[in-house]
Amino acid sequence: MSSSYVKLTKEQAAPTEDITPGELNQPIRVPQLHRKRCLECQQELPESHNPPSDEPWMTGICGCAEDPESCKIGLFCPCVLYGKNLETLEGTPWQEACSGHACFLVAGAAMMVSLATCQMSPDTVWCISEGLLCGWFIFSATISSGREQMQKKFHLENSPCDSCCVHALMHPCAICQEHREMKRLIIDVEKKEDTVIDPPAVQEMSTSTTVKPGSSSS
Repeated sequence: MSSSYVKLTKEQAAPTEDITPGELNQPIRVPQLHRKRCLECQQELPESHNPPSDEPWMTGICGCAEDPESCKIGLFCPCVLYGKNLETLEGTPWQEACSGHACFLVAGAAMMVSLATCQMSPDTVWCISEGLLCGWFIFSATISSGREQMQKKFHLENSPCDSCCVHALMHPCAICQEHREMKRLIIDVEKKEDTVIDPPAVQEMSTSTTVKPGSSSS
């Protein structure tokens, strides 16, 4: 015999309906238990909160000349600038990131030199070239994680394209752009917060007054 229930109303009784097993034991959503939270700090946000839209970068990908110092470091020693960027963003010692970056670049450069100088069969050259290309894209995908983290933290848009493609095609320009942006958003802000302003000198006022003989107060 199938179970049934009756919906009672003031006007008229509704027809009986079959109860589906488990129909009355469905979970319910309690709005008070499902609040919006910040993805970074997990702090509760008000219901009316709307996440900010992605903002453009302060400088373009080709604006390296706007900061000559970082441009020189990124061009001639990109591993150092990459390490500095990661240290500013995550707190990781820059020497660790710099050493890993440098080892990969040195290994890739050595294989390219061997391809240019050593006599190899076309099949060998093709295999090594293909391995170098795949290794470079894997390296770019790993390096771009810092750029993605920076975009997520400061709500920056993908410019001019996906972060992995930016590092694969314009790696020195990408790390220079990231350094300029972090310099504006993190380094300069910390310097302003650390600025100490000396309070003004304490001024003392004398309460003693000289009373002239024969003068009376009104």
